[in-house]
Amino acid sequence: MNNSVTNTARLLGAGLRALLVLTLVTGVIYPLVVTGIAQAAFHDKANGSEIKSQGKVVGSSLIGQSYDLPLKKGQQTPDAALQWFQGRPANGLGSNSVNTQYKLILSGATNLSADSKVLIQQVKDAKAAVVKDNSVPGYTVRPSQVPADAVTSSGSGLDPDISPAYAEIQVHRIAEKNGLSVAQVENLVKDHTDGRTLGFIGEPRVNVLELNIALKDLLAKH
Repeated sequence: MNNSVTNTARLLGAGLRALLVLTLVTGVIYPLVVTGIAQAAFHDKANGSEIKSQGKVVGSSLIGQSYDLPLKKGQQTPDAALQWFQGRPANGLGSNSVNTQYKLILSGATNLSADSKVLIQQVKDAKAAVVKDNSVPGYTVRPSQVPADAVTSSGSGLDPDISPAYAEIQVHRIAEKNGLSVAQVENLVKDHTDGRTLGFIGEPRVNVLELNIALKDLLAKH
């Protein structure tokens, strides 16, 4: 009887020691090591790929933001703030009423089929808006100039980038709205256009948040 009790106590003690060691290794040491490596080797990515402006974090390079005017009385959808470059449509899974800097709260596509009447109408409406908004005195956008990313949302609905083609058709509007020359705005776009990853993966792209921060800085000097 005493031997049985002793053996049970030993087993419990061994189990407790194993639990404490595993908790220390997997719950404390391992997370600290991984966090340390991430901070040392991938500091930017480990902290959410933050973008700063004037010393403050204003967003992430991985998540698109909306640039809209405040809602007017009776409006369901706000008007675009046309003094800023606009990103892709954000037709995702849900709206975000907590942090309105980001339109969506859930990542995901609409799952509308290519022949969906709703999707077709959304694209038509978006194309008409792009043509109207970006046509200014002396420069008219033709429907054939409007790229696909200007009228469709990405698979996540949170795409932070636009194509150089979409950025370029916004140049004249941005110049007109902000009292800048077309050449100044074209240079901004050129300076913030990234090529294909490793030279062959993906497509050239422009990060809208980074571009608008550069535009804001240019206006401050203008």
